[in-house]
Amino acid sequence: MTKVYGTGIYDFRRHRVAEYPVATESKAAAQKTSGGGGGLPNTITLSEIQRDRLTKIAEANWLKTGDATRPVKDFDPELVRKIYETELLVKEGSKPVPLQRVMILEVSQYLENYLWPHFDPLSATFEHIMSIIIMVNEKFRENVAAWTCFHERKDAFKGFLGRVLRLKEGRELSIAEKTSYLVFMINAFQSLEDDVVSRTVLRLASLKSWYSLSYGRFQMELCLNPGLNKKWKRMIKKEPVKGGQHLDLSTNVEVTFVRNLIEEFLEILDSQVFPQKQLSGEEDELIDVTGQGLVNDACVLYCERFMEFLIDLLSQLPTRRYLRPLVADVAVVAKCHLSALYRHEKGKLFAQLVDLLQFYEGFEINDHTGTQLTDHEVLESHYSRLQSFQLLAFKKMAKLQELALSNVGSIHKRADLSKKLSILSPEELRDLVCCKLKLVSKDDPWSERVDFLIEVMVSFFEKQQSQKEAINALPLYPNEQVMWDESVVPSINYSGEGCLALPKLNLQFLTLHDYLLRNFNLFRLESTYEIREDIQEAVPHLLAYINNDGETAFRGWSRMGVPIKEFKITEIKQPNIGEVKPSSVTAEVTYSISSYRAQIRSEWDALKEHDVLFLLSIRPSFEPLSAEEEVKASVPQKLGLQFVRGCEVIEIRDEEGNLMNDFSGRIKRDEWKPPKGELRTVTVALDTAQYYMDVSNIAEKGTEDVYRTFNVLMRRKPKENNFKAILESIRDLMNEYCIVPKWLENVFLGYGDPSAAQWTNMPDLLETVDFKDTFVDAHHLIESFVDYKVSFVNPDGTENMDPRPPFKIKLPRTLKASNGALTERVISPADATNGTSVVDANHQKEALIIDTYTPPDPGPYPQDQPKQNTVRFTPTQVEAIISGIQPGLTMVVGPPGTGKTDTAVQILNVLYHNCPSQRTLIITHSNQALNDLFEKIMQRDVPARYLLRLGQGEQELATDLDFSRQGRVNSMLLRRLELLSEVERLARSLQLPEDVGYTCETAGYFWLLHVYSRWEQFLAACAENKEKPTFVRDRFPFKEFFSDTPHPLFTGESFEKDMRAAMGCFRHLKTMFQELEECRAFELLKSTADRANYLMTKQAKIVAMTCTHAALKRKDFLQLGFKYDNLLMEESAQILEIETFIPMLLQRQEDGHARLKRCILIGDHHQLPPVVKNMAFQKYSHMDQSLFTRFVRLGIPYIELNAQGRARPSIAQLYNWRYRDLGDLPYLKEEVVFNRANAGFAYDYQLVDVADYLGKGETTPSPWFYQNEGEAEYIVSVYIYMRLLGYPANKISILTTYNGQKLLIRDVISRRCVPYDFIGPPSKVATVDKFQGQQNDFILLSLVRTRFVGHLRDVRRLVVAMSRARLGLYIFCRRSLFEQCYELQPTFQLLLKRPDRLALNVSEITSYTERSVEDPGPRNHIHLVSGIEEMGSIIERLYQEKLRHQFQQNEPHISHLEPSENTDEVQNKQQTVDADMYGQAEDTPHESEGAPTDDNHVAGGMPPEDRMGDITMDDTGAGVANGSPES
Repeated sequence: MTKVYGTGIYDFRRHRVAEYPVATESKAAAQKTSGGGGGLPNTITLSEIQRDRLTKIAEANWLKTGDATRPVKDFDPELVRKIYETELLVKEGSKPVPLQRVMILEVSQYLENYLWPHFDPLSATFEHIMSIIIMVNEKFRENVAAWTCFHERKDAFKGFLGRVLRLKEGRELSIAEKTSYLVFMINAFQSLEDDVVSRTVLRLASLKSWYSLSYGRFQMELCLNPGLNKKWKRMIKKEPVKGGQHLDLSTNVEVTFVRNLIEEFLEILDSQVFPQKQLSGEEDELIDVTGQGLVNDACVLYCERFMEFLIDLLSQLPTRRYLRPLVADVAVVAKCHLSALYRHEKGKLFAQLVDLLQFYEGFEINDHTGTQLTDHEVLESHYSRLQSFQLLAFKKMAKLQELALSNVGSIHKRADLSKKLSILSPEELRDLVCCKLKLVSKDDPWSERVDFLIEVMVSFFEKQQSQKEAINALPLYPNEQVMWDESVVPSINYSGEGCLALPKLNLQFLTLHDYLLRNFNLFRLESTYEIREDIQEAVPHLLAYINNDGETAFRGWSRMGVPIKEFKITEIKQPNIGEVKPSSVTAEVTYSISSYRAQIRSEWDALKEHDVLFLLSIRPSFEPLSAEEEVKASVPQKLGLQFVRGCEVIEIRDEEGNLMNDFSGRIKRDEWKPPKGELRTVTVALDTAQYYMDVSNIAEKGTEDVYRTFNVLMRRKPKENNFKAILESIRDLMNEYCIVPKWLENVFLGYGDPSAAQWTNMPDLLETVDFKDTFVDAHHLIESFVDYKVSFVNPDGTENMDPRPPFKIKLPRTLKASNGALTERVISPADATNGTSVVDANHQKEALIIDTYTPPDPGPYPQDQPKQNTVRFTPTQVEAIISGIQPGLTMVVGPPGTGKTDTAVQILNVLYHNCPSQRTLIITHSNQALNDLFEKIMQRDVPARYLLRLGQGEQELATDLDFSRQGRVNSMLLRRLELLSEVERLARSLQLPEDVGYTCETAGYFWLLHVYSRWEQFLAACAENKEKPTFVRDRFPFKEFFSDTPHPLFTGESFEKDMRAAMGCFRHLKTMFQELEECRAFELLKSTADRANYLMTKQAKIVAMTCTHAALKRKDFLQLGFKYDNLLMEESAQILEIETFIPMLLQRQEDGHARLKRCILIGDHHQLPPVVKNMAFQKYSHMDQSLFTRFVRLGIPYIELNAQGRARPSIAQLYNWRYRDLGDLPYLKEEVVFNRANAGFAYDYQLVDVADYLGKGETTPSPWFYQNEGEAEYIVSVYIYMRLLGYPANKISILTTYNGQKLLIRDVISRRCVPYDFIGPPSKVATVDKFQGQQNDFILLSLVRTRFVGHLRDVRRLVVAMSRARLGLYIFCRRSLFEQCYELQPTFQLLLKRPDRLALNVSEITSYTERSVEDPGPRNHIHLVSGIEEMGSIIERLYQEKLRHQFQQNEPHISHLEPSENTDEVQNKQQTVDADMYGQAEDTPHESEGAPTDDNHVAGGMPPEDRMGDITMDDTGAGVANGSPES
């Protein structure tokens, strides 16, 4: 550990992501622990969990194990009560549930196997219902599907929810129970996509709830919304009548539920948070603000959770519409503002949540129409409200005459209004608020308090800052106050038990503004978290201390942080009109790079314009912190960090003042010189909003001048440092109006008909579509439209008996879908095939008429021939292509290996040919996916000149052509020269002067005057001489030009044939001159930048970039006038919601309308979501929800591709249960490679149970850094075994679910494999998350965990892990742990049908076998490996066997070879598949009895590299097997 003098010890290792909270029962317990990061105290082991009394109860009563003979006990309600009272009920302390006990019950499937199957809505006890509530809450906390098990009994589910709503009737719950109950209601209101849940909970937010409003508020609401009068009367009429009278609804649960909850909360806030004192009125001041003992933490948590509940209700329209008046009627916000907790230091999070609630209560939206209010409408409403109040005061209240006659500007601020109202007596004030204005009920006990009445008045009439102003005044860079505020940017170990002052991304948003605001805040805080981590990593390395002059000095050095020599502000510009902050603030920072070595110097010298840097002020304490201070100190105190401010690079100069990295083109490339000296001065732009706030604080509060204290400049990795550009893009969008296409807006916000944006509901459809090469042949087309009677027609209307592609289809608007296009909510199989059932019933198929035509001759040269598609698309893929080329929203779910990219490319291809004037934007998440897409487009009939690739990844494109802007410009200029030389050749062939090919312009005149005119004359002559077969050959005007074609042009046998060839030649010429016309702009524009911009905005038809590039460059795209009609997004389930949204808006609107016509989203929500580093934003705010996943949850129709072509059908069964109807492509059954077994293995997939190794299972060397040495050694042994059999290394990948294990496996490989040439490293060692989107033939997978299942419980991670292998998948894990996990059951039940010990076929000692994949081999050849040690022995024996073969084959000279040469030879022999050798190898006898027991240890060091040459062959074999050769 580095000792940082003056700042105490600080561990600057980057923290890992948490899964569960670390239980810190006591300091001593924490010190005893060996690792971190489990869900239970760190000392607990799997065996302890197995010995735990809950586990024993579970085994006796509900655990489903493989033992079928064990009797199943009957359900015992008394057991449920006992478990609830002894294990789940919290008697004291701040937490609502004992988390560790809940986790053990949840892992044992208490809910799925015991509570729910035996639940009866009529007879269930209170404890039974509360137990279910706690289990559901735990599932939500762990982010796993919570409602799945309830769907099997829907009626019981409705009954359960009904019981939950009435749970409190006649019973007083403890504060812990109330909190659990509240969390359940929060979770229910966040699950509106579930039909049963939404039908139940939305009843609580219906118009009926207005029965509980005070009479005055009720009258006011009906006056403001006259349309509701009729609805109210209709609702009253429907109510049941008893004895001629309508029943009293005030006792109805739908009426009272929310009101009762609010009143219960206010009572707890008022009397239970501070139990020692009953506080009221002025006594509030008596509270000891820092008093720790007074506060009841459990009540504080309840109050925070209740704020979260109300915020959730007001932030989605279905619940907000009728519940907002209820919240205003009780004046929740005013009461919270006046509560003691709001001002107490323990109420900091509560106060932030109250402010968020206040924001949503006053949100700028019309609750009943759902339309966003403009700034002007908000202002008008504010003024009319104040004006009405002034009129009332003038007529009725003499004391308020001054207020009535004041101008609005002097009374709409909080202080002025409070002052004006203070002249009223308490009785007058109460009469005004409760009787005249009816803002609160006079029955409310709070209405006696003057401060409450004034608060209600002020918050109702004061002018609120508009959301636009608020966002524009917000600094984009985080400062030290935001960075270390735990309630806004929580540290890594957020467990999901408490709530946070953060917005949530759920299903619906109030308005586009609300959508952008929530995303802005979350994105800003997520980047703040990452910046905070970087600061915590960089600063300790500087070793700050106080020197003899009392100033900060640095003993160390940091790669990312450098001490500042001088900082000065150089320019502050006047504010823009209507603003108070300066328009720009510029500063210069000087620093020295003398202490750095060359590579780090070059990193600092590579700073570019717009790079973000951070200015830090570090002032360590003079004395090192004591142990006690260390414990109490915050991170900034430990680091001595005072201030953090962000800035953006404008330019950078060297010691002599020369501009280093010129970004404006002022310095030409050949004039550039390397930088001089070691001092650098960087000119930076400071954040003007932050600067204004700082300067105001200095003036008003006399705070320290931040800008005189900076002493460290910090940079970040460029790839992670693009947050400012994205935040600016979001902020710009918030300042624009009407930004999303009208057809998409409601669907986007989550309202209205989910299928409204589907192509069948859109105007301006393409009536007839030319499918070009989509269909390989006519039979392929007929297969794709099985519900139709297909007939092929010639252009003249006659039937075509021998149809060949291309085909044109007139698509009916009501095109029947196959079972692909379904919404997420369709569950029953009957609905799934509703498209086909109608057809079957009537036996009458509709007719679909296909136009066939012969495409014109493309030209006489090979390069003229169009490239053809060879993929035989499935009917579902064809459906996706049809949907994609029509206007509207198309969503395609592509399970692993189903040809998502091929489908996307064909959509682009068909779109290009049918709408040649339209431009398409392609967005992907990764450069890899973009390059894959591009390489496939290159193989289609889309001219390369219309393709453009923006961003950094174009260097990795595996094509001969350069698709970057610069590459395309160069290509166009080169093409221009080629074409002009062709024009000169044409001129020569026509005996004309060659100077016509001087420029594109002269070539254009030449085309009109000489080429086109000759062609017209030729056509006219042909029209009169059609009967002469040789006429075309004799009279064709360009015969000489086309004399170099590979085949003779004209036969002279048929006029029609020759005429077709002549047309092809003319088409070649026409294309040539058309290309020249396109090159003309590049002739006129002289600068590279202008040419590149022209290419991007005018020339390119298909422009591709990553979502990050789109967000970074949005401003540039708008300035250049970039336009596009279609958006295709690949990997869209892996892209953050906001990064999906920005690419829709990279162009300016045309006359207030968005130009976007099509939006095609392709992804798979069953695989992993976008990466969010902070667990709190992921778990609490659902920031990892992609737009694609949200659309699926909303029930928007999508097409699910249903035939995979990646994996053996048997391996595909491990994950295809997660999809609707995922089958296999026919070639998987036909190809030999998929039917042949994996040599040396009995099975193509297997789960291998790995026991504790050296007494240990999983370990955590540092918190949340999981490793499992046994699995690492075993997996590498199996890899070595495969290499010895001759499997190629590049066909094997090793995957694991944790970073810690990945690093451990790499260590083992570098020790046991890398030193030996004939083994070497595998293709990749990676985490499952990083390997998404990739595949390999053989996958070895380590699941690591032995105590808790961990994040593999996320089924999406399981799907990715299972779907990477094509031919073989071997999973190493702890069976007893994973077989009990409910979410993973379908996969693990299949895996466990095979032995859980690795089954090897020991008769096969090469990588070739004729054995069928279904045949494990004869029983005497199958050997079940007992464990890691035995695997080592098997490797050694196999190695000796191999050597014996080598020896027999190379006997004359084997003894003279060096080991390194031998190993090469072994490798060469193994890699070449030689049938004779394999025949020999298989004939050799092999011992099938148990492996020898000597030398069974696995871990150990390899010999030093310089001794490798001295090791004999036998030694090398032992080293491979065991990692411990002995010479």
